[in-house]
Formats: sequence, structure tokens, C-alpha cells
Amino acid sequence: MTTHPPGAAPFGRALCAMITPFTRAGGLDLDGAQRLAARLVARGCDGLVLSGTTGESPTTTDAEKAALITAVREAVGDDASLVAGVGTADTRHTVELTLAAEKAGADGVLVVAPYYSRPPQDALAAHFREVADASGLPVMLYDIPGRTGTRIEPDTMVRLAGHPRIVAVKDCSYDALGAQRVLSRTELAFYAGCDEHVLPLCATGGTGYVSTVANVVPDRVRAILDAFTAGRAAEAARLQLRASELVEAMMAAGLPGTVTAKALLNGLGLPAGPVRAPLRAADPVTADRLRAAYERLVATG
Repeated sequence: MTTHPPGAAPFGRALCAMITPFTRAGGLDLDGAQRLAARLVARGCDGLVLSGTTGESPTTTDAEKAALITAVREAVGDDASLVAGVGTADTRHTVELTLAAEKAGADGVLVVAPYYSRPPQDALAAHFREVADASGLPVMLYDIPGRTGTRIEPDTMVRLAGHPRIVAVKDCSYDALGAQRVLSRTELAFYAGCDEHVLPLCATGGTGYVSTVANVVPDRVRAILDAFTAGRAAEAARLQLRASELVEAMMAAGLPGTVTAKALLNGLGLPAGPVRAPLRAADPVTADRLRAAYERLVATG
């Protein structure tokens, strides 16, 4: 049995699932993406996940995905790792996106379980291996069965951990025991994909997080991680709980995190722009509630 090395962080530890800024007309806002990326890195993010769910990957084109990687790389240089979301319901298309991400300058790829078709575990494992074999980029598996309809079972992860380029997991399974099983049996780096799990996952050997809330308060999410790493567990717990109101408002109020993050960023005058259909902007009442939760958090100093 191998044990998970706590210091292993193939993509950094504090990653933001970055929104994709659009212009008022709905086009890709590369200047806004560069400004937002630079702000996130300056405020504590050492990695950015581009074109994930929060980045509206279902409604951006392949060309837009590649252009986003290139633009953000220009903005942040080597100060942050760039992980490109390439997961689709089609293995062939996922491979194509992986190769395009590598060419555009990504440091790794985030590969979600194929959705809707619900492949069995052996087919799922074959899918991930084919993607990992296609390029030289390291792979982060994305386990979010609530959206895909398919769980990447812990035993499947253990088997996939033997592939030299499958190195990490973004965990949105809501299965703490399953995560601990994989952590105790592999060297995969585990990243909390749900903001309420940043501290709980790190406390059991997790590497860090891929956070949606970090679009708005990157320094506050990073502070939880830093306090725990420094051995200040009680402080880390206070910081996690202090952020919980905003986490709940953004992630558990019935709207996708993309919608709530963009509502807050637009209200703060930061690059975001509209969401693309079928998503719709938050209504004014929701936007005000989000802003109030944000202001209460930042007022805590």
C-alpha cells in the first residue's frame, strides 16, 4: 500500500475554478480574463482552472477554450499553473481538447466523467486512460456525480492511480469515506471541489482546493489553507466557518456557482459579464443577498 504524501501538489494548492468573462454582447472577453486572472494570482491563487463548469465550458467553443488558455498564460506567466477543463461526453472530443490545451500552454487537464451516457466503470477507466495517453499533460480526474450521473468509484481511482499521468482528483463526490479510501491507498493529490470541504479534506490528507468562491474572495479561501498548514487548526476552523455564509449563498442557494460568482464580480466592478444561455443572470434580490453576505465576510477583517 502506498500512502498519500501530504506535500504533493502537482498543480499548486490554492486553485480557483475561474469564471470565463464575456463582453456585454456575449463574446469572449480576453482582456477581462487576463485582468481577473492576474488579480486572483496576486491574491493567493497558485493555480487556475480554466473552462471548467464554472468557466461555462458547455457553451464555449473549442477555439475560445484555446484562446483563453493563451491569454491567461500571457497574463500570469509562470506564477500559476493552468489546468484546462477538457471533459466532454465524447472520448475523441476530449482527446482533441487535451491536445489543443497542451499546444496552447496548459500545465494540466481536468477531465470530468462523461455525462449523460453513464458508462460503466471499466469503460470509464478506459476513457481516462485514453485521454492520459494522448498527451504529455498530467490529468486531474473530476468526480462530480451529481452533475454527470456517473461516480468515479474509489476502486476505479485506485486502479487509475497506476497511470503515470493521472495525478490528482477534484472531489465533489460528497463521500468523505470514499475519499479517505483513495487517499490511504494511492499517491493521488486530492483537491476539494466544494468550498465547504476545504478544511475537512485537508485535515485528512487532501492537497488543497479548486474553489468557485475564490473568484470573489481568493485571499479568504487561501487563509483557511494557510492557517491549517501552519498548524493553527482552531484558526483554520474559524475561518472556514466564517466563510460559510458566503459559501452557502453562492453554492447552495439553487443557482449554479457561475451565476452567483458573476453576479458578485459584476457588482464589484470586476471582469465577468453575462452568462450564456441556458443560464440566466441572478435576479436583483439574489444579487443583493449575495452582496450582503460578501460584505459581512470582508467586514470581519
